[in-house]
Amino acid sequence: MNNKPIIEEQTLISAASQGHDEFLDVVLRSLREMIGGEITAEWLARLNANQITLLAYQTLRDEVMDGGFVQLIHNGYGAFIFRNPTAKALKGWGLDDLARLIRKCYKPYAEYHDEIERDCTDEEFMAMFEKFGKFDDFDDDFVENEEEWTSMVAYYVDEHIDDFVEVKK
Repeated sequence: MNNKPIIEEQTLISAASQGHDEFLDVVLRSLREMIGGEITAEWLARLNANQITLLAYQTLRDEVMDGGFVQLIHNGYGAFIFRNPTAKALKGWGLDDLARLIRKCYKPYAEYHDEIERDCTDEEFMAMFEKFGKFDDFDDDFVENEEEWTSMVAYYVDEHIDDFVEVKK
């Protein structure tokens, strides 16, 4: 079975001409469609390291930009980011500062993840942002650098496109 989605070359060219966000969106959308929209252990076993790293970056970016690291952890993605070699992989892509941020964030994640991940009311969830203020600086750092990091991810994906998708001419 081919574990790379197929994308028309013209679709990639068109998306790239609109910017790095659009380019990444096309690649990620096709990857997510291939796995049925959900990251499962079964699919992780069938994807290559670059595909998994790209999905990890998208998850990290979407969650942190929406609600910070507390939201990322509460929504159950902490282990995906912090207990896998995500930081090492991103460092290999040239995102040294992002890898460093993930490594710094690991300690409070390890200390508080049980409490943050528990089921709670909306009010209790909102209170977590104040209670776990240790994540504020990490959130700020991510938000300040997200555009540059996303551009770097797009560049890496473009330079290694065959690792992510099959391009149909």
